[in-house]
Amino acid sequence: MTQTLHFSTEQKIRLDEFLRQELPARIGQDVSNSKIRRLIVAGAVSVNQRHTQRPSFELRGKSEITVELDLEKLFYEKQPDDIKFEVTPESVLFENENLIFINKPAFFPVEQTITGNRDNLHDAVVRYLWSKNPELRNPPYVGIMHRLDRETSGVILFTKTRAINKQISELFQSHSFVKKYAAVVPETVQLNDGTKLTQGTQFTVEMNMDRISSSSQAAKWGKTPDGQYSKTDFKVLSKITVEDKQCFLIECTLYTGRTHQIRVHLSSKGIPILGDTLYNGPAAKRIYLHSCELTSELFSVKSEPTF
Repeated sequence: MTQTLHFSTEQKIRLDEFLRQELPARIGQDVSNSKIRRLIVAGAVSVNQRHTQRPSFELRGKSEITVELDLEKLFYEKQPDDIKFEVTPESVLFENENLIFINKPAFFPVEQTITGNRDNLHDAVVRYLWSKNPELRNPPYVGIMHRLDRETSGVILFTKTRAINKQISELFQSHSFVKKYAAVVPETVQLNDGTKLTQGTQFTVEMNMDRISSSSQAAKWGKTPDGQYSKTDFKVLSKITVEDKQCFLIECTLYTGRTHQIRVHLSSKGIPILGDTLYNGPAAKRIYLHSCELTSELFSVKSEPTF
């Protein structure tokens, strides 16, 4: 769980050295030099309300330092099996002067993390746009408006100009998008409420959601009395075979966008996604979840799953 830490100093000192002095006492455990550098490079540190990604940045005069810290991620050492990926014209689903939609592959993170200098989709989009405009002296702007889990594939949107950010952000906040996903679940006779699961079966899940795991465990969300409201409509599309397993392909239409929403909702009905072991799904090569559609008054972009 992310916590916000505030520091104040008038020292003339490098940012990484200051955090090396102050951070361990605040969190009650030692922090290596490499982890402090990762924290800064990942954009988790602000100085006087401006993000600073240079560990060597020199603090001068009165400085207010803010650190957005997730202890679980900070001390997580295992390197995931990320794939290598470069954005190409074939992976661009739609692009105009303000927006670019990418068909994201599974096993590729959306943005930089503090677990190391990992390649990510945001940086890949920057490289792609820069290669199209090599005369630019600085990297082109690319804004992250929403995220997909590392193993989730499909449609994801980035902005190319800051001027459009407010309009896109308001669309997300007002739930003015149609957001559809495809999920694969193991074939089962019935849901846990007794409903038989067959082609055409429809059901809706609504609940308040929040994190239910401790900060020292893998982040897991679930139903809580005081969490954020969430709602998803589900429709069974067809039977399919995935990794030699008989499964159902389910269309998921989101009304809200909570963390792990589809994964939690399907698990709560007794049909966790294939590969989603965190929510009691059977082991598989990946979590079989794909972002199929983002539609609004401004655009409609779709991607077919290739399960």
